[in-house]
Amino acid sequence: MILPNINSPQDVKALTKKQLPTLAKEIRKTILEVVGKNGGHLASNLGAVELTIALHRVFESPKDAIIFDVSHQSYTHKLLTGRYKDFKTIRQKDGISGFTRIAESEHDFFDAGHASTSISSAYGLLTSWDILKKEGKVVAVIGDGALTGGLAFEALSNAGQTNRNLIVILNDNQMSISKNTGAISEYLSKITMTKHYQRFRHFVDVVAKRVPFFSSILEKLIFRLRRGLKGLLFSNNLFSDLGFDYVGPLDGHNISGMEKVFRQVKELHRPVVVHVITKKGCGYSPAENDPATFHGIGPFSLSDGKVEKFNALSYTEAFCNALMEIAAKRSDIATITAAMSKGTGLSLFQHKYPERFFDVGIAEEHAVTFAGGLAAGGLIPIVAIYSTFLQRSIDQIIHDVALQKRHVVFCIDRAGAVPGDGETHQGVFDIALVRPIPNMTILSPSTAHDLALCLQWAIDNDKSTLIRYPKASCPSEHTVFSSKIELGRGVLVKAEDIAPTLINNLENVVDKNQTKAVTFEKQVLLVCTGGMFGEVLSAARNLIMKGVGADIYTLRFIKPLDTNYFATLVKEGGYNAVVFVEDGVKIGGVSEYLATFIDKPKKILAFGDEYMPSATREELLSLAHLSIEDITEAALSLL
Repeated sequence: MILPNINSPQDVKALTKKQLPTLAKEIRKTILEVVGKNGGHLASNLGAVELTIALHRVFESPKDAIIFDVSHQSYTHKLLTGRYKDFKTIRQKDGISGFTRIAESEHDFFDAGHASTSISSAYGLLTSWDILKKEGKVVAVIGDGALTGGLAFEALSNAGQTNRNLIVILNDNQMSISKNTGAISEYLSKITMTKHYQRFRHFVDVVAKRVPFFSSILEKLIFRLRRGLKGLLFSNNLFSDLGFDYVGPLDGHNISGMEKVFRQVKELHRPVVVHVITKKGCGYSPAENDPATFHGIGPFSLSDGKVEKFNALSYTEAFCNALMEIAAKRSDIATITAAMSKGTGLSLFQHKYPERFFDVGIAEEHAVTFAGGLAAGGLIPIVAIYSTFLQRSIDQIIHDVALQKRHVVFCIDRAGAVPGDGETHQGVFDIALVRPIPNMTILSPSTAHDLALCLQWAIDNDKSTLIRYPKASCPSEHTVFSSKIELGRGVLVKAEDIAPTLINNLENVVDKNQTKAVTFEKQVLLVCTGGMFGEVLSAARNLIMKGVGADIYTLRFIKPLDTNYFATLVKEGGYNAVVFVEDGVKIGGVSEYLATFIDKPKKILAFGDEYMPSATREELLSLAHLSIEDITEAALSLL
């Protein structure tokens, strides 16, 4: 075994070329075993094994910075930088992150988890090093999918106008970037990497700058001459037009070939894009055949690739079912996703109504403004997106949807605690970010039945609406939820509906003959956002077992809120205390606002002023003091 003895990139450099295929094989085996158990990003990591080995054999990390876009393909990087022994803990509580993380290793320069940031970060780092006279190369590794994000193009446009040797590795899995055609293109790509050509080019650039008075004119003339020559000999190349040298395409699974080009690229004095072709899921046939499913995946069986599923209906599945039922009756429904059709539950809609399904790629800002345009034209667009990625499009929600009162429905998956993916993927900020926006309605369904009601309401009412729900199984109870939705009001679930059998067995609480109403010596109202209904339901049962009356008021509406109705409900309900349970941040959340309308002992349980690590949903809720036990104790402490 080679991999267990790799403690740093220096150990990778010491290997012979004959040992490299064995190392790559061991890395794939390790990734498969660990991801099969823990879940994680599989296809992207299997495709980047040889590329990462080549990078670490040529560059001098951490003297040189290797920056992975999104960093969901950094597992090989972790294994080659001293984290082999801890790799089995990836995405687990107190384990290593599934993304690059500054606190984890000196080889990780940025905390990453969202797409299209690498080129901007790399260019900023390189510029800082140049100004401070610090030696070192900076390499940004970006997948073609991340290039659909506008931030990547903004960075390319800016960095391409300088002489700084920013190295951009385009990891192309043959999904969206076309090859340059013709033998001349390939030949010139190789020619432009030779030391003689680059020395001559650098000499001409330096001389042109030193010519007094006419330096800027000469620079422009040389640039236009060079660009005109490329126009004659190359097929159109976006990167060249933006000011980058372009090399490729290269075989992303040929370590020796990549090493040779990377060593030449290190000698450049200008920004360069190296185009590398890889295969997502390489080495594991289920992932090769279905890279979308194996992009981000839960625990699965290595033998056949079958994924473990929720024991009960998930909120994502409930959304899909409700959407398909409505879409069968209406031809004005359109759906939009930002490269997450399977994750958001839109695959079935895509299959049945392809002309009304739009995958805009990793471009959340565009997705929202595009939705505003669809709404202006008469369609009802449903934007299905994860809460953590919604953060990127707040300005578009304000300017292009809410301000103009467009009838757009945002269906926000992964709201609240998100297991496994760590700090960058928690869905705890959407309430605080969207609630202050005028003309926005926010709904928070508690069950599958309630989600269907909320979706139908959002489609029937001409409002800018956001519906948020967690990555979790739906609570099975739904009969207590009224089919009538009243604007601004939640749903009151009484103790006798929560645990009727349990109450009948409590002799000191209820008349056995049921001739009078149920009464408790102490009563508490548990107020929760829909994503916490399952945990609050269990806490209410715990309290009833202890002889405490526990009703639940679930906030079907987070905005607008009928505060008079809520204050009256608390006052007339005879409650001794109120506990707020919110799967969002406390600062700017709905609980802080609602708490001002009541004059009772109260406590707010919500996510604190911190980022949450990788952990299971149950562990995350416990860390945030939002577990079933925490809710129960909070109520008892107030009483």
